[in-house]
Amino acid sequence: MNYSELIFLRTRAWHRRKRAMWLPVGIAGMFAVTSLLLGCGASKDEAETTPTVTVQAATVERKTIQSKVTAEAVLYPHNQVAIVPKVVAPIKRFYVQRGSRVHAGELLAELENKDLEGALTENQGGYEQAEASYNSAVQSAEQDLKVAKQQFDAAQKVFDARETLYKEGAIAEKDLEDSRIALTQARNQYDLAQKAYNLKVAEGQLTAAKGKTASAQAQLSYTKITSPIDGVVTDRPFFPGDTAPSGMPILTVMDLSKVVARAFVSPQQASELRVGDAATVAPGNGEDEVLGRVTVVSPAVDPNSTTVQVWVEAANPGDKLIPGSTVHLSMVAKTVKNALVVPAEAVLTAPDGKTTVMVIGQDQIAHQTEVKTGIHEDAEEQIVSGLQAGQQVATVGAYGLPDGAKVIVTKPAAQPAEPD
Repeated sequence: MNYSELIFLRTRAWHRRKRAMWLPVGIAGMFAVTSLLLGCGASKDEAETTPTVTVQAATVERKTIQSKVTAEAVLYPHNQVAIVPKVVAPIKRFYVQRGSRVHAGELLAELENKDLEGALTENQGGYEQAEASYNSAVQSAEQDLKVAKQQFDAAQKVFDARETLYKEGAIAEKDLEDSRIALTQARNQYDLAQKAYNLKVAEGQLTAAKGKTASAQAQLSYTKITSPIDGVVTDRPFFPGDTAPSGMPILTVMDLSKVVARAFVSPQQASELRVGDAATVAPGNGEDEVLGRVTVVSPAVDPNSTTVQVWVEAANPGDKLIPGSTVHLSMVAKTVKNALVVPAEAVLTAPDGKTTVMVIGQDQIAHQTEVKTGIHEDAEEQIVSGLQAGQQVATVGAYGLPDGAKVIVTKPAAQPAEPD
């Protein structure tokens, strides 16, 4: 072994002894460094799980909240009548124009009626003749009945007297039989007179004449067109001298003192409504809302649209609500007084349907709190359980906010003023 090889073997042995001596120190140092690093990492994670988040908040309030059903609707008049003449004849004159206000029973127009006046006169003459004939027949029948009764009574007396004499042997049997025959004849005449007094034929003729006269009077009255309701004339499509086709209205009158808004809502919404519920009607022409009430909730679903028709009736002062126009309905389905209310944006709904809010404590920490909701109105939600009045809940920024997060509450940014 030369000198170089000896130096190499001694150096390797020295390195082995050094490695064995520092190995425990190296492992302990490694654990120490690792622990230090882990400790630093935990503090960093902890800091990241409790960030400071800027949110907006609202206070839980007690107030009245209403559940409303809204829908678009078409306006109809409270009452409407299209006046169709019952006789076809030229229009003689009109007494109203479009826009004229009329009252029930007011004369609106007249049709030509000379021929009907003549027919009425003729039928009145026929009735008077039938009445005279009837009265004459009654008098004649009464007289015949009276005479027949007298003759019958006289024949009865003669027969009774002769029967007594015959029993006493004062007269012959032939005289008794003659009086019996005379009594029978008188009785038959009296029976005939009673039957004639029935006067069915004469009564029938009089009744027929009376009916014809009444019919003629009715036909003549149909030429005078009157309004069956109070209202406004909204249509008058013909002019004097025109002959309206059969079944065609010559005037339309609408009662605009009230209007009826007819809307279609879902069956679920309809189930929340009741007749008498308060409602508002908002016209699309910029006019103020008008108060109304629900008057009809159809009990059946329309098979074509699978919706339910609902009617809302409202007063129409000044005729500002125009039939045929579209309006917005808001119907109050339920009212809860002294309810706990929060902004709807504060309520968070999980995929499983659970609802929560982020309550901001005095320490400015957000706490996820499960709540039970009730009805909602516009941008507000009723809280049935889970909150107390006066608590603060996060609104803007609540979505995705972790439980236990540190928050800073800011006020909403001021909205820019609308230009004039």
